[in-house]
Amino acid sequence: MKDLDDHKKIAVLIDADNAQYAKIKLILDEISSQGHIVIKRAYGDWSSEYLKNWKGHLNELAIQPIQQFAYTTGKNATDASMIIDAMDLLYSNKFDAFAIVSSDSDFTRLASRLRESEIFVFGVGEKKTPVSFRNACDDFIFTENLSDATDADDEHAVDDTERAEADIEELIPVLTKAWERFQDDSGWANVAPVGGYVKRAKPDFDPRSYGVRKLPEVIAELSGAFEMTKYKGKGTVNIVAYRPVDHHQAN
Repeated sequence: MKDLDDHKKIAVLIDADNAQYAKIKLILDEISSQGHIVIKRAYGDWSSEYLKNWKGHLNELAIQPIQQFAYTTGKNATDASMIIDAMDLLYSNKFDAFAIVSSDSDFTRLASRLRESEIFVFGVGEKKTPVSFRNACDDFIFTENLSDATDADDEHAVDDTERAEADIEELIPVLTKAWERFQDDSGWANVAPVGGYVKRAKPDFDPRSYGVRKLPEVIAELSGAFEMTKYKGKGTVNIVAYRPVDHHQAN
């Protein structure tokens, strides 16, 4: 799979029927931090009342609206249009990554197909997004984690903290497997390579989902399961490492 840097070319395809217009700028900012966005397209029936609030965001963010009429009630023509365009863009061989903005599981196969062609796939959607689509991506970003610091709401912050405390335990198995893979002769695992492993095992992993900003903070929150240490690496680098709390007892 291709690694991303600031020069990688990204195509952003937005399913307007299943995306939040109020989050679009934050989504584009997040994707822009991973490379250079070349194409921004939003798909939907722009003649419908349902999408009327999108217009200002499309103009402000220079997103190209792609018109797709609903031919039959109950059939999502937008999905088909996005998938056809994605394949055309794939065959152009001009892009290193795609960002699929939708909470719809219908794009699961598309994400898998893009990855088969060694294209890096971002998925962006709400936490209600089916796990099949989330796991089909290289990196899945929850829109709930994207917000302006100036818009923080204290009441919602409390709710997020409570939810994070309830969910964070789910990371213990994957962090344990990562430790087993990266531990050194002293039984400590450097956190640096662990982040990539966790992301591959759990594409929707994001420290922000647990109320913190970085992986070491996630591990610190799991102090009942893991212990941490810091030591000097090469030059001015400080290495953060961890191991299960019962590791030294077992030895």
